[in-house]
Amino acid sequence: MRRKRVLPMAALLLCTPLLAGTAPAAAAPQGGPAGPLRILLTNDDGYNAPGIRTAFQLLTAAGHDVTIVAPLTNQSGTGTKMLSGSTVNVEHPEPKVWAVDGTPGDSVAFGLAEVFEGRAPDLVVSGTNFGPNVAGLANHSGTVGGAVAALEYGVPAIALSTGGFAAPDPVATVNAMRPTVEFAVRLIDRLQDRAKAKSVPLLPEGVGLNINHPVVGADGKGTAAGVATTIQDPQQPLQPDFTDSGDGTWKVAVKFKPQPAAKGSDVEAVSAGKIAISPMSANWNTGPAHFAATSALLAGLRP
Repeated sequence: MRRKRVLPMAALLLCTPLLAGTAPAAAAPQGGPAGPLRILLTNDDGYNAPGIRTAFQLLTAAGHDVTIVAPLTNQSGTGTKMLSGSTVNVEHPEPKVWAVDGTPGDSVAFGLAEVFEGRAPDLVVSGTNFGPNVAGLANHSGTVGGAVAALEYGVPAIALSTGGFAAPDPVATVNAMRPTVEFAVRLIDRLQDRAKAKSVPLLPEGVGLNINHPVVGADGKGTAAGVATTIQDPQQPLQPDFTDSGDGTWKVAVKFKPQPAAKGSDVEAVSAGKIAISPMSANWNTGPAHFAATSALLAGLRP
């Protein structure tokens, strides 16, 4: 039986200050949880998409306690948008699955405030996404946005995407979702072992991982050529194209115009058939060098 809930967004907004700035209630101890992880699984392709179902299946098979809290419909490209409406419809179509009629950020907010109320999950996993989230694509990705929302609330987060730096082949990309999640399972095991051994969190505070797994082989079932820790390539490969219809409206098209990959970037790694892992944070602060340079530019300004 499907159950629908309508939760006023005002209620979520009231819950948000309790979550923001510190880890949600009763977060995991410094050494990480002793047993299987409690994972909030979200995405931007919708709660019933192949990628999130593959992730649910394999993470559960690995022994983790996984709960899907994900958008009811496809929310690709919604980025970090969240908490922008006065109500949100929420369905509970099956055990361990919640479908939120909103963005990935809305889903994570609802999951932390309601589904995991009183005890935050140990980890939020967002994906795996159909297609890559590298370079400028990551800035507008709902998959990455869901992970960023978790980081804002102090919960460790991983964004997972499957695809090369090109238009995805549907069959091969879906096939490649399995090795994507299998890699994520191994990575989570490694993070958990390290957390226990060193009495540290799963990930450094405020740091998430944006993981992009290539599609290897014609059928997508091949093994990646390696793993690289990468920077986010600074390029924006999607270029807008507007055509005036002459009646006050403009036809909108997007052209894919990739540039040469930056050295050490996610684009370089995925294009070489490697898994790209880019550390990310939930804020847009620059590094110390750029901060110092900007401070020098602004020195002496007065109101």
